[in-house]
Amino acid sequence: MSGICGWINGRSEAREAQAIADGMRRALRDGEAGAPPPLLHDGCALAVQPGIRPVALHREEALLAAVEGRVRWRSASLGALAVERSAAVALVEAYRQHGSDCLKEMSGPFAIAVIDMASASALLAIDRMGTRTMCYGHLSGQLVFASNAESVVAHPAVGRDLSQQAIFNYLFSHVIPSPGTIYRAVQKLQPGEYVAFKNGAVKRRFYWQLPYHDDGTDSVDALERRFRLLLRNAARNAIDGPSAIGTFLSGGTDSSTVTALLAEQTGEPARTYSIGFAWEGFDEMKYARITARHLGAHAHEYYVTPRDIVEAIPIIARAYDEPFGNDSAAPTYFCAKMARADGVQVLLAGDGGDEIFGGNTRYAKQKLFEAYGRLPQTLRRALIEPLAFSLPGSERITPLRKLGSYIRQAAIPLPDRLETYNFLHRSPLAEVFEPDFLAAVDVDEPLIMLREVYQRASSASPLNRMMHLDLKLTLADNDLRKVSRMCDVAGIEVRYPLLDDELVEFSGEIPASLKVKGLKLRYFFKHALKDVLPPETIAKTKHGFGMPFGLWLRSHAPLRELMDDSLDAFQRRGILQPSYIQDLRRQHHADHATYFGIMIWVVA
Repeated sequence: MSGICGWINGRSEAREAQAIADGMRRALRDGEAGAPPPLLHDGCALAVQPGIRPVALHREEALLAAVEGRVRWRSASLGALAVERSAAVALVEAYRQHGSDCLKEMSGPFAIAVIDMASASALLAIDRMGTRTMCYGHLSGQLVFASNAESVVAHPAVGRDLSQQAIFNYLFSHVIPSPGTIYRAVQKLQPGEYVAFKNGAVKRRFYWQLPYHDDGTDSVDALERRFRLLLRNAARNAIDGPSAIGTFLSGGTDSSTVTALLAEQTGEPARTYSIGFAWEGFDEMKYARITARHLGAHAHEYYVTPRDIVEAIPIIARAYDEPFGNDSAAPTYFCAKMARADGVQVLLAGDGGDEIFGGNTRYAKQKLFEAYGRLPQTLRRALIEPLAFSLPGSERITPLRKLGSYIRQAAIPLPDRLETYNFLHRSPLAEVFEPDFLAAVDVDEPLIMLREVYQRASSASPLNRMMHLDLKLTLADNDLRKVSRMCDVAGIEVRYPLLDDELVEFSGEIPASLKVKGLKLRYFFKHALKDVLPPETIAKTKHGFGMPFGLWLRSHAPLRELMDDSLDAFQRRGILQPSYIQDLRRQHHADHATYFGIMIWVVA
């Protein structure tokens, strides 16, 4: 991967500092790409590791600056400086003029680091959507930082002790949510966040969050015209440059939209790359083919097999700097690998559309639960709840049993209700975890983090608050990590047109009632593009990129053997009760293979 690393207020000699910087850069590499010499001076270091994405490094007097990614400058003069010299030179000038407010001059996907040796201060930041990453350790007045956690702990001042809390959070969320990492001494930045370091102290602040307008006044026609214009601008920004470009194409709304935009902007048939699974209920290839035919694309397809998954599991394990439990990383890798073998250098991905335009299935489901709280209290207390809970034998009457379940779930406030079906809620935690492990963690932390992000949204709308939460947890912590890292490993750059800053900010102006109209997901988005996308795509329900892992695990012996070995190894770590792991195996074999296969993937 491309990346940045460095430190401030270090205590090493010059020769030792060079060796430390080299070690940190090695932890960022996927290959053997060369790199410019690190900038080392008086206890400070800054280095970059070139890779798929552009990096820039610059020193000017007491300022050291590094940029990873594709910054777009709002100021014409800074943009010109970046083109004429480099993005790092432009960053130095922006920092001189504005300090940490220089972030307001930047858009696009980026990670930056600035060290001011004169004032012994530093600034670290990532882009608004969390497309790029930055981790850091703050130890005894020293700040060590890098694009991934593994590079941070390559510095000898940073301990490699694993965080028990991060492991619990991982088993709860299937990723380690930011700001945590697998290492106790390392944290990562959240989307739109910066770290300012001065006088040995660290200050974390959000320089941006999506502004929502709960009461929009523009007409639907006016919003649709702006939307289509911004989509085209976003596509132009993503296509910028001479690279050979293709698209991920699942046949869903977002990937189909991105494919249509690529064809429109280039005036040529788009090169599309799609993944299928030869298992009923999991194969979405027919929708990819519908879109490809509709748009006249040059389509490429690959069917993933269980043998591929056996090959991919060690690749995925090596690729991430901490546990990562999204099983669709595997098909993403094979799709990116197929495109790279076809000569494509950049893939456009449709990630983000659901989280800004209202496409996740739970948004409609939670709307039903929220409706119960708006009923008159007297109606609920005097009629509905006695009917559900007080009639003799109501648990044996299917409609009343379902009504009772609905009422109980509706009584749980958002965002906690989103986790009603979490795997860790199926059994008492004392039956899941070993006692010593359980005593060492705060079991409420995952929900506390969810509540903080949900409540921080600048909106009173439950829908907007859920989407704000998903921008962080579903998108930045999960899907972007999945796609970006798998593309890195495959040797191909990925860009996200739907996460263009202006398009994202525009999404906040769309009233929640248009994003999800009644129970219709993505209503505004689909209505605005009804003459662009195939009718089947407009009508299609959301499916996702899931694979039949749990079913393959039953039928493919090499995959089963690999997972059995991994589960056995995990069982010896003293985290989960052996009886829980055995019960997980039993339920996967005897009950719902797909459902319990998810947790086996996460644990193994």
